[in-house]
Amino acid sequence: QVRLVESGGGLVQTGGSLRLSCVASESIFSFSRMAWYRRNLGKERELVASITSGGSANYADSVKGRFTISTDGAKNTLYLQMNSLKAADTGVYYCVALETLGSDYEEDWWGQGTQVTVSS
Repeated sequence: QVRLVESGGGLVQTGGSLRLSCVASESIFSFSRMAWYRRNLGKERELVASITSGGSANYADSVKGRFTISTDGAKNTLYLQMNSLKAADTGVYYCVALETLGSDYEEDWWGQGTQVTVSS
């Protein structure tokens, strides 16, 4: 029932910037957390950044200082601003919504992903 649609991916040179967007079918504040994950070729899925309904954000060590996660509640939209991009940032980025149901169990919903390619 929850729909998440990502956009903003593309090809960018090393050192460049991109902003990813994720439009949700309902209020993003109805979820416990929203997050961005990515998958690089030959590597397992990685949590890039997350933000709680209260606005607390955290980031993977590899992107701290370069990426910023934010929300626009009026537009039901989650953003990921990516600066100083490097080749290691290449991958498919996924928007994820998570809702806590109790006893450490969470239900999650995933978008289909958007490709980010960083080249020299």
